[in-house]
Amino acid sequence: MSWLLPFQFAAMQNAFLIAAIIAVPCALLSCFLVLKGWALMGDAVSHAVLPGVVLAWISGIPLIIGAFASGMVCALATGFLANNSRVKPDTVMGVVFSGMFALGILLYTSINTTEHLDHILYGNMLGVSVEDLLTTGAIALLVTALLLFKWRDLLLHAFDPAQAQAAGLAVNVLHYGLLTILSLTIVATLSSVGLVLAIALLITPGAIGFLLTKRFGWMMIVSVIICQLAMFLGVYASFWLNSAPAPTVVLILTAVFVLAFVRRLVLTRRASAA
Repeated sequence: MSWLLPFQFAAMQNAFLIAAIIAVPCALLSCFLVLKGWALMGDAVSHAVLPGVVLAWISGIPLIIGAFASGMVCALATGFLANNSRVKPDTVMGVVFSGMFALGILLYTSINTTEHLDHILYGNMLGVSVEDLLTTGAIALLVTALLLFKWRDLLLHAFDPAQAQAAGLAVNVLHYGLLTILSLTIVATLSSVGLVLAIALLITPGAIGFLLTKRFGWMMIVSVIICQLAMFLGVYASFWLNSAPAPTVVLILTAVFVLAFVRRLVLTRRASAA
């Protein structure tokens, strides 16, 4: 049957697998980022890994190591500056991520090489290897386990850090732990959706879940389901549309967000009229 044709190609099979793997940690993490107001933090870290990637390539070490190190520098620097200065967090994020991204572009354009790092920026779902699948799977499993194990503590910290501290929680550990998880998740998306589009996966599923549900537990469940469906449909549709899988996935997520927003708007107006 023709509708099964995409599943007959090894590249498409790997694309479906990598999409399913990264959907869960990205969707779960997006719920915390949306509630905590850290949408720009995901954007900042995703762009800030570029200098680490370039330096790792120059040094001959795995790109994933450089990406994680660079992401952690950005996350920790942003968190420290935001907590120890009068500058607002969104301003700090903008300064740090733009500076590190500019450094990455400067390094990339200054080296003499025939190597193209465009797949780091835009992703390459159809070019993932078995090694990519194993690495991404290990990171995704670790991130998912940490988020599910500590979700209640992270939820309290997101809503009221002062109450979390009064309850005896290690708020600094939760704060910087969430930043570490964010960096790990972005590293997991390097081989698939890339840096530019990773931000959509770290925000949109949680935003959709927030619009469709009123309880955080259901918000996480809905976000994961929506993200998985969007990933599958995006990769599948890209085969027939002859388009790149990652942008197709993001467009589907955006369309679902718009529908969820319209639904919430209609329900709110009906409630006001009643």
